[in-house]
Amino acid sequence: MRRSLISSPLSLLLAVCLPLVSAIRMFESNSLSTCMSNSSFSATLFNVVFTPDNGTLTFDINGISQIASKVLVEFQVLGYGYSIYHKTIDPCSDETLKGLCPMNQAPIVLQSNAILPQSTVNQIPNAVYYIPDLDGKVQVWINGTDGTPLACVEAELSNGKTVNQKGVAWTVAIIAGLGLVISAVVSGLGHSNTSAHVASNAMSLFSYFQAQAFLGMTAVTTPPIVRGWTQNFQWSMGIIRVSFLQRMATWYQRATGGTPSKYLSSLATTSISVQKRSLDSLLARRAVTAMNYIAKRTNSQTTAAENLKTVTVKGIQRVGFVSKIESTNIFFTGYTFFVLFVLLVVIGVVAFKYICEGLVKSGRMKTDKFTDFRNGWRLVLKGILFRVVLIGFPQMVVLCFWELTQRDSAAEVVLGISTIVTMIVILAWAALKVWRIGRKSFKMHKNPAYILYSDPKALNKWGFLYVQFKATMYFFIVPVLAYTMIKGMFVGLGQGSGTVQTIGILIIDAAFLITVSIMRPYMDKKTNAFNIAIAAVNFFNVLLYLFFTEIFSVPTLAIGVMGVIFFVVNAVFALVILLMVLWSSIWALISKNPDTRYQPMRDDRGSFIKSQTNLGTTELDALGATARGDGKISTYAAERKRMELDDDDDLSGSSTNVSQVDGRPTTRSGATINDAGSGFFGQPPRTPVEPAQPMLAASPGGYRSQSPNGHPEQYRPGSRSQQSVNNLPSGNGAQQFRNQNNASPWQRGVGY
Repeated sequence: MRRSLISSPLSLLLAVCLPLVSAIRMFESNSLSTCMSNSSFSATLFNVVFTPDNGTLTFDINGISQIASKVLVEFQVLGYGYSIYHKTIDPCSDETLKGLCPMNQAPIVLQSNAILPQSTVNQIPNAVYYIPDLDGKVQVWINGTDGTPLACVEAELSNGKTVNQKGVAWTVAIIAGLGLVISAVVSGLGHSNTSAHVASNAMSLFSYFQAQAFLGMTAVTTPPIVRGWTQNFQWSMGIIRVSFLQRMATWYQRATGGTPSKYLSSLATTSISVQKRSLDSLLARRAVTAMNYIAKRTNSQTTAAENLKTVTVKGIQRVGFVSKIESTNIFFTGYTFFVLFVLLVVIGVVAFKYICEGLVKSGRMKTDKFTDFRNGWRLVLKGILFRVVLIGFPQMVVLCFWELTQRDSAAEVVLGISTIVTMIVILAWAALKVWRIGRKSFKMHKNPAYILYSDPKALNKWGFLYVQFKATMYFFIVPVLAYTMIKGMFVGLGQGSGTVQTIGILIIDAAFLITVSIMRPYMDKKTNAFNIAIAAVNFFNVLLYLFFTEIFSVPTLAIGVMGVIFFVVNAVFALVILLMVLWSSIWALISKNPDTRYQPMRDDRGSFIKSQTNLGTTELDALGATARGDGKISTYAAERKRMELDDDDDLSGSSTNVSQVDGRPTTRSGATINDAGSGFFGQPPRTPVEPAQPMLAASPGGYRSQSPNGHPEQYRPGSRSQQSVNNLPSGNGAQQFRNQNNASPWQRGVGY
């Protein structure tokens, strides 16, 4: 009886639904949920698989019926919200459904196979087998003979194809990480311009991936293809399943007084489905009509219904469930991966340092390779750790604030609070330091780039916050951090309402898009275009999410089309920017001089950053030193001492060697600094007017130097500049001349 009971109706509804939900010659549904309040039929277990190659339908269903009367069964097949099949069957008039005439109050256990007719299988278009994440579902209404709705169940059908692929996730993760690693290597080789561009684009790419993950974590009901696509980027939030880590998370939670969830371990007795779109107007009217019948149920019937376990997951819980992570383990998993990432970075930097030293000692690597890193690797490590904190900030904002609402255990709540407070304090303090340095640099030199880029300690330690921006926009990291934090708080704290989340994120993304479009804060035109494009796509995505929230009552067919548009736009855009970052990273490695690919910065930064690849002859060094006045004074050291940069003792103290002669500071060459702290020939320090042009560029009048009265004079025999060149040492004295006249090697570059 049970086989005939299920054979015809389920075979029919699945067979008709198959044209919409096929892909790899297999169709399945793993959850059966109710589509009306207080449905008289529920299922705790629902697994149905159909393989069209042999026409076999396999089902395993556990449920309970509270209906004791004659019924009419109504089938409706929906594809992208559009009804493609509708049929009503009277079990009393169908010989194969005599078991449903009438229905009885009893548990139902169905576990069997059924064979569909070949004629039914042949109706399925072959192309449908290869379309991923088809939005198809089957609704079954059980009505009384008078048309009163008694029960409604709904099953989402999948064809086994999805855009959520581990290969995609690993590929984008490797490329993003590769860009960051290569930028660090190129920086160590002295190509600061290339390093800044590669690092900036890699960080922007990573932020785009995190923005995709943010959307996937919102409590908004989205089409299956959108859920599948955003799931590809949850690795950027630390949502990665590792079996032993899940056991560790469960143990830690129990040990600290928490109660682990058991969604994944109770699938045999619990029907779990992801959040679906709400009832349409037809279903809502039917639900209201059924309330009169529901009110007449006996207490025993109501109790039996309440004992059934049906769980619907949404938002962050949905992301964890799809990743096969218990909801109570999500925070611990993300936190653990962040800590492991920090440890791996530290181990990698230390290992690279000792590998370099070993290669140098064995003669396999030149001594001038990675000199700055080998001499100051601890400072570089500090800067890298700050950058790691910046990368993990969006992830921890979401997870830590979400943990405050979940309270998996007291220890995890404390862990979340301490972690997010520490990260906020670290980044706020770093941003404040950058702002103070830039402000004082502008006050002293009328150029914020002077100290920000001339001092290696400031650049290595805090540069991650400002190198991607113009020198005049060094402070833009503050609005970026505020944007990230507010957006993450909406995702983490707003899980109760997807509409509130979407509206909040929409306003934030719109404001950020307008800001970057008007201010154009990034280092050059290409970088600005790159980041503006990312901001525009992020805004477009949230705009589509606004329609997914059903605020505008958009037809479900239109929602399905929007889901496809979302996937296509983001897939194409992600591919383009991935290829851009990949190519720039490869070029940085294979090119002998990768800086030629990028235009020099217009903010003077190239004039202050130490150059290792463009050091020419001692004549060029001498002219550069003469142009800067390094052979005469140590201007910045004197001004720094006079200005007393509060607690910024590391800003450039190591950049110069200053001694005292008669109470007045002098350089290593013994020249005294005049009382006014003036620059070359008694004039204030100057930065190049056009840093894009080398100081030794040919001109009709030859090299122009500063005259004592501050006006440029022609470079001619007998001038002080010429005398400096004529007095250049040669042979073994060349290095000694460099040491005496390049008191601030960090400011080389003006003369190359």
